[in-house]
Amino acid sequence: MSATCGLVDLFGRRVSYLRLSVTDRCDLRCVYCMSENMSFLPRKELLTIEELDRLASAFVARGVSKIRITGGEPLVRRGVMDLFAGLSRHLASGALKELTLTTNGTQLARRAADLARLGVRRVNVSLDTLDAERYRALTRRGALGPVMEGLQAALAAGLKVKLNAVALRGTTEDEIDDLIAFAHGHGMDLTLIETMPLGDTGEDRTAQYLPLTELRRRIETRWTLTDTVERSGGPARYVRVAETGGRIGFITPMTHTFCESCNRVRVSATGVLYTCLGQEDRIDLKPALRGSEADGRLHAAIDAGIRGKPRGHDFAIGRGGAPGLVRHMSALGG
Repeated sequence: MSATCGLVDLFGRRVSYLRLSVTDRCDLRCVYCMSENMSFLPRKELLTIEELDRLASAFVARGVSKIRITGGEPLVRRGVMDLFAGLSRHLASGALKELTLTTNGTQLARRAADLARLGVRRVNVSLDTLDAERYRALTRRGALGPVMEGLQAALAAGLKVKLNAVALRGTTEDEIDDLIAFAHGHGMDLTLIETMPLGDTGEDRTAQYLPLTELRRRIETRWTLTDTVERSGGPARYVRVAETGGRIGFITPMTHTFCESCNRVRVSATGVLYTCLGQEDRIDLKPALRGSEADGRLHAAIDAGIRGKPRGHDFAIGRGGAPGLVRHMSALGG
């Protein structure tokens, strides 16, 4: 197949969105994402910055117009700003419409201005609580102050910021009103995400799980919500809040699948292509990437992966609150 042909799976869905992980490492240990004592990949197994650039560029050549850099925490990866600098050439050419990232915000204060200079226009920042003590408990080690400084720096740099909050029973119900007021008061969207049963975190997923249908009912006791047809290129379904004018997104992998319109694939920091977050189907692109200086083998491997993209995911929390998949969220960035 020609490298100029678009990526279309067997169900007719066009893939236009790549989520590219640059590391599985993170400076936090969030209770829904990681175990407290994680074993990370040896650095020698990760793709180099140059290989990540080449791989991402191959997807751009096939019609991918949006790339999100993820982790782990992407900003802890050495040389990651060189990757943004390299990929910005695709923004300049018009081949890439959006280059962005998801971050926990701890490193954002010192990176926000450079990200904006390199063409990043918006970022997603994971923030599940506004309480410093609770933040430390949920992240098992983090401090809220640097994240708040990162948010200020991002907004000052002109970046559009969306807050991502994982819905956690016993936490989010208590803080949802404050999260909405904080986000919308600073011109930020807020997206709520159902916890996904990925990897052993040492926590009971049943105890953590809070369906967004239930959380929405709680929100509507205080706020007036109106469903919209707005989309941001991902799986979120949005509502407008009458009292603030701001948006809330709902991502519901457990209670409502969104697979019929899925336009995304993910590549791990080791070069493994996953065509569905909720399945273990995969194809290793590294041999093709390293086996030839030309990109023919790489495009053939990408095509094989896209042909294997499943119709949908089937997340489920196992018996006793066990994870449905052994792979941790940090391996692909969600």
